Amino acid sequence: MPGHHLAQVNIARPLEPLTSTRLSGFVAALDEINALADAAPGFVWRLQTEDGDATAIRLLDDDRLIVNMSVWSSMASLTDFVYRSDHVRIMRQRRTWFETMAEAYQALWWVPAGQLATVAEAEQRITHLRAHGPTEYAFTFRDSFASPSSPQPSMPETHSVGEDLTCPA
Repeated sequence: MPGHHLAQVNIARPLEPLTSTRLSGFVAALDEINALADAAPGFVWRLQTEDGDATAIRLLDDDRLIVNMSVWSSMASLTDFVYRSDHVRIMRQRRTWFETMAEAYQALWWVPAGQLATVAEAEQRITHLRAHGPTEYAFTFRDSFASPSSPQPSMPETHSVGEDLTCPA
């Protein structure tokens, strides 16, 4: 299985516990959004417990953070899911559910095809992005880098991504 896949992690800090009335719309949409991702062209894998619950996984020593992590066949397939699917409809409500984070809450990086991302790796990538900005090691939708298996040299690519569509979870 030659080539590379795109790993992504994004984290969010809910305004209230997931069991609260305020978060009920988000929690109710999780199965729908996960099924949409699972069926999306280019989807490879997503982080979840044996029970299928990614909200139970913690990151960066913060018990309040929830994490979403997945692997996709390409930047185009992930971009289509995040910005051009029904995912957008749900995530437009994110300010109702999540704190606005001052630091980077999302990181992208390339992994060899067939390799899955780990929680430890996700922590390293977000920490690196926060400290150094977008690099080949950890980048964003807005400032991305070509796959290492791309025939073109890896140069930063800046994309226009609507601020209202950026997804925290």
